[in-house]
Amino acid sequence: MSILHRNNEAGQLARRFAQWEGTSTVHSALDDVQGIGAGVIATGLGLALYQAAGLVTSGMAGLALILSYMTGLDAGLLFWVLNLPFYALAILRMGRAFTFKTFAAISALSALMSVQGAWLGLDAVAPGYAAVAGGVLIGFGLLGLFRHRASLGGVGILALYLQDRLGWRPGLTQLVFDLGILALGLAVLPLGAMLWSLLGAVVLNLFLTVNHRLDRYIAR
Repeated sequence: MSILHRNNEAGQLARRFAQWEGTSTVHSALDDVQGIGAGVIATGLGLALYQAAGLVTSGMAGLALILSYMTGLDAGLLFWVLNLPFYALAILRMGRAFTFKTFAAISALSALMSVQGAWLGLDAVAPGYAAVAGGVLIGFGLLGLFRHRASLGGVGILALYLQDRLGWRPGLTQLVFDLGILALGLAVLPLGAMLWSLLGAVVLNLFLTVNHRLDRYIAR
């Protein structure tokens, strides 16, 4: 590979990374509020399906569910606490605007996870449907957050950072980490539930891999 070609690639990566470091995007504040709010609601519904079927999902939300099943602690509170260490990476690497919007999204989803059980009753949900529909809903939610320069923290921050720096697809990056989180679930849930959870993780990450690409979304 020539030096010119390597310099060109480095310049492209720098420009992609700069999209996240800016203090704002071309979205208005109202655009961000509605986009992030819709993403949080979609993700919350997906998590409700997983909880109703006794499944776990991927990422920090999945880890929060696993710890909640193990300890009986509130999953929303666990989700909020688990994300605390990642804000340092976010503000150092992704910028203040990204970090602020991510903190707002995480806090809103944590609150929603804590209260939506009293608002939404799901008595019987087939695990196969929960795995697929929940994965799609969470995928839509994350996609909306990504497009408004926010995330739900944890592995998502790392995955987006690696995409901007190295061009890696965030869905594939998250899948590697999520397999480890799902493996931990085997200590809590029966094998059948974990297999359905694995299907949900695959659906979610394939959805992000196909739909979240920098060359397909340029805000105006």
